[in-house]
Amino acid sequence: MAKSAQSRLFGRGSWVETRRITDILRTETAGGLLLLAAAVVALIWANSPWSGGYLSLSAIEVGPASWHLDLTLAEWAADGLLAIFFFVAGLELKREFVAGDLRDRRRAALPVAAALGGVAVPAIVYVAVNRLSTGGAPVGWAVPTATDIAFALAVLGLISTHLPAALRTFLLTLAVVDDLLAIMIIAIFYTSSLAWAPLLLALIPLAAFAVLVQRRVRSWWLLLPLAAATWILVHASGVHATVAGVLLAFAVPVIRRAPGDGPGLAEHFEHRWRPLSAGVAVPLFAFFAAGVSVTGAGGLGESLRDPVTIGIVLGLVVGKTVGITGSTWLVQRFTRAQLADGLSWWDVTGLAMLGGVGFTVSLLISDLAFGSGTPRDDHAKVGILLGSIVAALIAAVVLRARNRHYRRLCADEERDWDEDGVPDVYQGDAVRP
Repeated sequence: MAKSAQSRLFGRGSWVETRRITDILRTETAGGLLLLAAAVVALIWANSPWSGGYLSLSAIEVGPASWHLDLTLAEWAADGLLAIFFFVAGLELKREFVAGDLRDRRRAALPVAAALGGVAVPAIVYVAVNRLSTGGAPVGWAVPTATDIAFALAVLGLISTHLPAALRTFLLTLAVVDDLLAIMIIAIFYTSSLAWAPLLLALIPLAAFAVLVQRRVRSWWLLLPLAAATWILVHASGVHATVAGVLLAFAVPVIRRAPGDGPGLAEHFEHRWRPLSAGVAVPLFAFFAAGVSVTGAGGLGESLRDPVTIGIVLGLVVGKTVGITGSTWLVQRFTRAQLADGLSWWDVTGLAMLGGVGFTVSLLISDLAFGSGTPRDDHAKVGILLGSIVAALIAAVVLRARNRHYRRLCADEERDWDEDGVPDVYQGDAVRP
């Protein structure tokens, strides 16, 4: 008896979801290239004779002190712009689990398990390295747990791989779940002091925002002030302000009221805000966060001897690969599912290695764990950059070696098209509302 689609790991989803995910990945890939460019500019400037200008720019304070919003440009990028990034990530995650292919719990189990393994194992690797080396409290244990979807997709774009749509969707979903886990880690473990009054007051604009969006209100002049008020109060409470972005996203309804109502509100907001997140917010954050000096006292050599740097590199390169591949194998083992036709465990391993590209959220956690601009923070950022580059290079070698095979798979999938523009292999899929 033939295996059902649900008993196949990395099997095709619906055509509607495949097409939507393709559009998202196209935006994220372009944003990832901007992110790479911003990081390179920051690194060059921070290690040039004009590095003082970079530091001065990052330290410029903007905002009213009376509201505790007299933040530097670097802090605005980390606290403000990344809230947009997490808002979009929250919208994507909610949509996938409410109306996407992952509303099927059997399909959702794989990326969720892989994300959990990809968070837990790198943290264990980092803790083991630092415990054995110093015996101290490894406060930066969460730094190598993040996967940067924009950076990873930029790598895919640069190596021009024909990775099947199911694997790309898996990578995107894994990274989004990873982002949610990261924001939970930030809220729980990196909140040093908590002011309950602003936190409770934040529930008022958040509730008003939720009521309006549940009524399908789209007026920016009503929603934007409420979102800003929520962000300001969460920031004042001591909880990292990016948490506000996720809370606001989870309030947005996914399902449209009637089939003829057009896109759901979550899809509408995602369409409006994703270009701003991928094209502006994340690259600007990378510009202010990635400018670490490797030419100062001690230089790169001192960074590479620090257990923090070593733990992050091993966590990203080894921990992510073992965690994601191992979790995927466990799902296959306990569900007795099989890999989709044409795929091998080399493909899973290559994708897991690409999951070791941790950048945006890793840089954010590094600032929170060690303090922005401290020597340990600089060493951690060297580890993030080095680990991400090594993971990307190894993943590129593995995935490029399989590229001819991927090209053949994609050609088989899209060879026959009907007049309705849907490939024959998707004809059995239901069209989602």
